[in-house]
Amino acid sequence: MDYLATVRGKRCAGAHLIIDLYDVEPARLKDAGLIEAALRTCIERAKATLLHIHLHVFSEGGGISGVAVLAESHISVHTWPEVGYGAFDVFMCGKTEPEEAIHVLKEVFAPKTCDVQLLARGSALAA
Repeated sequence: MDYLATVRGKRCAGAHLIIDLYDVEPARLKDAGLIEAALRTCIERAKATLLHIHLHVFSEGGGISGVAVLAESHISVHTWPEVGYGAFDVFMCGKTEPEEAIHVLKEVFAPKTCDVQLLARGSALAA
C-alpha cells in the first residue's frame, strides 16, 4: 500500500496544515468534549484512521493541549481561551483529505479569522 501523498501535484510524505484560529469564543476553546468531537469529525471527513486521542485540560477554565494519533500521522491542538486562540496541526499521508479539517474547524469554532499554511513534508522523497 502506498502511504505517500500528493501535494500541489508533487509526491511527498504528506500534507501538513498549520491552522490558526483567532477570535474564538473562549468557552469553545476550553470545552474538552467539543474539541474531541471536532477532532473525530475532522478525522472522519478526512477519511483518516483514528488510533488514539489524548487531551489534557490545564486548569479550570484553562487551555487544552492534545493529539489525535492517526494511522496516517496526527492532528494536534493547543488552545488559549483567555485570548480566543486555537492552534491546530493536521499532518496526514496517503489518500486522506486533510483540507477537510479546515472546514470542520471553522464550523465548530466559528473563528473571526482562520489562517492556514500548507507544507509538503518529505518533498525530497520524490526527487
